[in-house]
Amino acid sequence: MAKLTKREKDRQAALRMAIDQYIKEAGIDEKYIPMFHEEVANAIAVAARKECEVKDKDGVVTCEIDPETFAINISWNKLVVEEVENPSREIEVTEAKKYKRGAKVGDTVSIPVELDSLGRVAAQTVKHTIRQGVRKIDRIQVAEVFNDKIGEMVSAVVVKKTQSGDVIVKAYNKELLLPVKEQNRDEVLEAGDTIKIYVKDVREEENDIKVLISRIDDNLVKRLFEEEVTEIQDGLVEIRAIARESGSRTKIAVYSADENIDPIGACIGVRGDRINRIIAQLSGEKIDIVKYSADPREYISAALAPAKILGVEILDEAMHSCRVTVPEDQLSLAIGNKGQNARLAARLTKWKIDIVALDGQFESMIQL
Repeated sequence: MAKLTKREKDRQAALRMAIDQYIKEAGIDEKYIPMFHEEVANAIAVAARKECEVKDKDGVVTCEIDPETFAINISWNKLVVEEVENPSREIEVTEAKKYKRGAKVGDTVSIPVELDSLGRVAAQTVKHTIRQGVRKIDRIQVAEVFNDKIGEMVSAVVVKKTQSGDVIVKAYNKELLLPVKEQNRDEVLEAGDTIKIYVKDVREEENDIKVLISRIDDNLVKRLFEEEVTEIQDGLVEIRAIARESGSRTKIAVYSADENIDPIGACIGVRGDRINRIIAQLSGEKIDIVKYSADPREYISAALAPAKILGVEILDEAMHSCRVTVPEDQLSLAIGNKGQNARLAARLTKWKIDIVALDGQFESMIQL
């Protein structure tokens, strides 16, 4: 190998620095670096074709970059012919021998193209093509990472809040959009906050990958309980249903087939440590933990907590319709602020619940 001149060494060092900077800024994973090098080589080849006024895109002008030394080899490959008809693809024998000793008709010779010979327009082409390559690799990385996370909860760091109220978060070194409609009501997220998000889906759009994330999905609550409660992880406690009005209140029904396990106590934890960590992750959202029962009367009574229930009358089992009787002083508690408690209980149990006070005052709550 010929000894490099100082100019060539400087050029390679500058290229290496530029590529390393691109890799760092784009957050390109190490396993994709060879692909990125290929994108850079392709970008230089595109620029060289333009500079050489070669319209062909089938490898007539190629570029290779040594991954270790970053030596750049740009070649204009031509077929040796007796009489040239297409100068961009062919070269006459005498001329070919300048580049390949003993060249004869039918051979292919590689004519070196100096990187320094590429003009300003070519340099802009390189930059543009490299950016396209970065976006391509970024899409591949995002799809690979988050396709495996669909239906899961992940940690993210808040980067910034936009003027429209949307929040940019970073997870797995990728920036994602958390829209206003997927944020908890009245939640204040500040740059630097670490939050939990639920990955709903990953969609391929034109020249882009869109990761749909949420803070209001019921499954976020489910995943938080699964993370915090060992008994749920071990299959000793089951989550049977969740009803949520995000940012305000959630009811969750839990069950254990083991009579020696208190499913509600397991979810609350010692001195409330488990439930308090979950509430903190949801910015103070209230959580009612309800014991599931196959007996609809017991289940509906539990779902209407914290109100005390006197009785549950099944009006139509097929239609899941019932009437609940409560003491007069418990009526407003059973119904809740703006009907929230009864509404969540109806959604949790999937029963239409009518609530009546002992003195005959009546309120009808329709399942949502």
